[in-house]
Amino acid sequence: MATKSNYLVKINPLVNTQDLPNLPEQLQEEFSVYQLVLAKNPYQPRGVPSHDLDGRLNGYRTLDINWDGIAYRLVYRIYESPTPKRVFIISFEEHDPAYDKAKERTGRAR
Repeated sequence: MATKSNYLVKINPLVNTQDLPNLPEQLQEEFSVYQLVLAKNPYQPRGVPSHDLDGRLNGYRTLDINWDGIAYRLVYRIYESPTPKRVFIISFEEHDPAYDKAKERTGRAR
């Protein structure tokens, strides 16, 4: 029996064209797993550390992904309304570039 996702996951098109091609192949392959985790519960994604962001990215969250000694961040925002509930993935990159891209893509850069 299939389980229903609680959240619809949407992706900024630039994640697919700019971010994913720069990631190691294994992280590219695991991207779909991160989407499923966020679809279930973006506030407490099972097995992946996450936290709220502040400053210019207040209102956004990030998955803390460490791979091969490098810190990666998947930045996203949760929308509870209108229905359906959604998660919008903004960026997926190494730590600082992920935040820089998220600020730029949301109009929150300097």
